[in-house]
Amino acid sequence: MTIRGAGITVAAVGMRCSNQHDDVVTIQRLLNLCAADNRVKIDEGQLKPDGAFGKKTLNAIIAFQHSEAGIPNPNGQVDPDSETLFSLCESLPSTLDSDLLAMLYLRADSEDVAELVGRVVNSMEEHEITTPLRRVHFLAQIGHESGELRFRAEIASGKAYEGRPDLGNTQPGDGPRFKGRGLIQLTGRANYSEYGRSIGRKEELLAHPELVETDPVLCVDVAGWFWNRNKLNAFADADDLKTITKRINGGLNGLEDRERLLIRAKSLIGV
Repeated sequence: MTIRGAGITVAAVGMRCSNQHDDVVTIQRLLNLCAADNRVKIDEGQLKPDGAFGKKTLNAIIAFQHSEAGIPNPNGQVDPDSETLFSLCESLPSTLDSDLLAMLYLRADSEDVAELVGRVVNSMEEHEITTPLRRVHFLAQIGHESGELRFRAEIASGKAYEGRPDLGNTQPGDGPRFKGRGLIQLTGRANYSEYGRSIGRKEELLAHPELVETDPVLCVDVAGWFWNRNKLNAFADADDLKTITKRINGGLNGLEDRERLLIRAKSLIGV
């Protein structure tokens, strides 16, 4: 099992450090969690997790090192896999909640995180995505597919799917009508029909396929349904990122980003 926080940052955060954006946001969010646990006092309230390293972030790191990390001469620097980092990570939530999901998806809007986190948890339970390995692989994949919860439908028009009998697109306009939607994108008349049938709403979804994008329950649930239908838990159990990616994407597009999110999820959950 990975120590929680191992690999969560790439480089050091602090004075005269590279202070890469995602690393700074990670440390800012961790400090806010520690402040909520009364493990450090941050002047003027919480830090704004904006990725900009400044005096307030520096002072919060020094205060934490002095009060919690037991460092006699705080240097205001958080190195990867350091005592300070692992101590900060002790305030990570023990279960998947909005704070933990926001730590995973740094580009997500807070409102999207709040709206979808409970539905993500419910979908994982319903589709037996219940072990740590299954959860981190699922979270990495839906994170990549949705641009970290920013997109609930593919940006393209769907015209490329027009006249695709392999997708069941046999009627004029089926390509755009049944374009990819959901956190793992449901694409094609045949797949909309199959998913609709599985939830007892086939005719409704064929008439209003946009519901997979606009209904947050369906938007998340379709990802769990796809995962279960394609038996991806078995590949998650084997920690097989490439096969899962191929089953979802048809190739290895975006593999580097999927791996980045997988490493981050493993670090946050402790896999």
